[in-house]
Amino acid sequence: MTDFIRFLEPQPAILSRRDAIVADLVDLLPKDCLIHAPRELVPFETDAFVSYRRVPLAVALPRTTEEVAAVMRYCHKYGVPVVPRGAGTSLSGGAIPQEDAVVLGLSKMSRILDIDLANRTATVQAGVTNLNISEAVSPEGFFYAPDPSSQLACTIGGNIGMNSGGAHCLKYGVTTNNLLGVRMVLVDGTVIELGGKHLDAGGYDLLGLVCGHEGQLGIVTEATVRLIAKPEGARPVLFGFETSEEAGSCVADVIGSGIIPVAIEFMDKPAIEICEAFAKAGYPLDVGALLIVEVEGSEAEMDAMLADIVEIARRHGVKTVRECQSATEAALIWKGRKSAFGATGRISDYICMDGTVPLSQLSYVLKKTSEIIDRFGLRVANVFHAGDGNMHPLILFNANDPDDAARAEQAGNEILKLCVDAGGCLTGEHGVGIEKRDLMTHQYGKVDLDQQMAVRAAFDPGWLLNPSKVFPLEGRPAA
Repeated sequence: MTDFIRFLEPQPAILSRRDAIVADLVDLLPKDCLIHAPRELVPFETDAFVSYRRVPLAVALPRTTEEVAAVMRYCHKYGVPVVPRGAGTSLSGGAIPQEDAVVLGLSKMSRILDIDLANRTATVQAGVTNLNISEAVSPEGFFYAPDPSSQLACTIGGNIGMNSGGAHCLKYGVTTNNLLGVRMVLVDGTVIELGGKHLDAGGYDLLGLVCGHEGQLGIVTEATVRLIAKPEGARPVLFGFETSEEAGSCVADVIGSGIIPVAIEFMDKPAIEICEAFAKAGYPLDVGALLIVEVEGSEAEMDAMLADIVEIARRHGVKTVRECQSATEAALIWKGRKSAFGATGRISDYICMDGTVPLSQLSYVLKKTSEIIDRFGLRVANVFHAGDGNMHPLILFNANDPDDAARAEQAGNEILKLCVDAGGCLTGEHGVGIEKRDLMTHQYGKVDLDQQMAVRAAFDPGWLLNPSKVFPLEGRPAA
C-alpha cells in the first residue's frame, strides 16, 4: 500500500522502556489479560481498514472497569499512548495502534449486567455485541435497534465510539438515539457516570459528546441502552429500477412524501450481482439498481404504506416489485444485504467509503461517483442506507498493485469531498479515524477544528488517547 496515510512518530523514550512497561502491566492485570509476545501482537496490528498496520507495544484485555482504570492511571503517569479497541471492525482505521501505544481491548468485558423490561433498558459491558442484546430480550418481545452489518461481531463500546447506525436507523435512529447512559474511564483513571435509566439528565449533554468520540475522550466500559418492543409485523419489498438515478430519486420522493419505512437500502448492479452470487436471495439480475424497502406494523398498516410507496416507485419507472412471502424469504433478503461487504471481499480488495448526503442529492452524487471511478480506471459497487443518505461506495482495486491502491485512495477522497460539496458530510457511521482525518479541513474551517480540538484536549491534555486519529496532524496543539 502507499504512504497515503501518516502516523505520529513513536516516542523513543517509550520504546526504550518497553520491557519495563510490560512488566508493570503484568503486575496490574490478571495472568491472561496481557498480550506482549511479538507474534501474539500481530492480530492487533490493524482493524477492518486493513490497508495500514502497526504492531502495538502491548495489548491489555481487562475484565472490569477497575482494571481499565488501573491501566489508564499507569499509562497516564508514564505518558504511554492508549488505543481503545472493541471487536476491531472499524472501517476507518479507528483501532489501528502505534508502535509506542498500548491497545486496550474490551473483548473480555462481555457480560450483560441488567435487563430492566419495566423501564425498557439493558445495561451491558462494552464488549457485548449488538446481537447479544437483541437475542437476550427477544423472548420477551423486545430488541435493540441499531443493527450495523457487522452486528454479529461489533460491540457496544465501538458503536458508541463511532455512533454507528445500520439498516434500520431510518426509523429507530443511530446509537446516540438509543443510548441512555455510560460508565467511562477518563485518561487519568477517573471513573465517571453519565446518564442512566432516566430519559434525560440535568447539566450539559456530555453523553451526546461521548457518543461519537472515537476513543479520544475516555474508555466506555459499560452502557445503558434503550430496548424497543418488537413490531406486530415486518415486510421487506424489493424494488428494481433501470438506473441508479431513478432509484435515488424514488428514495427522495418517498421520504419527501412523509412516509418513513423502517429501512430503505440501495444496491447498484455490481452490488446486486455480488450479493446474489453469495446469498442466493432472489434479487432480480435484470435491473440497474435495487431498493430494499421494509415496512412494519399491522397487516393493514403495511398494506397501506406499501401501496403509497409502490405508487411513488411507478412514477420513477420501477421495473420490478416483489414482496417477500415468508419469514425465510425475508431473512434471505436481509442476509444478502448484510453480507455485502464480506461478499465483495470474496472477489476483490476494496475500500469502503462512508459519506452522507441530503436525499435530494442522491441521484446527483451517484452519477458523479460513477464519473470519478471511471476517470481513475476503477470499478465500484454501491450499497448503502439510502433512507438517511449514508452512502457506502465499495471501490474495487488490486492491493498488490501500489498504483492501483493509490488511485483507489485518491478516488475515495474525491467521493468524500463530493459528499461534502453536495451539502453532506464526511462520515455517517464509520467515523473519521485515520481514513478521513486529512479531509477534515475540507468540511471544517480552522476555527471549527480548533474548537473541536479544545474540547478533546479538555478531556485528554496530553493527547494520549487514540493518537493519529480524527484531526489533521498539522495544527494540533502541543501536548
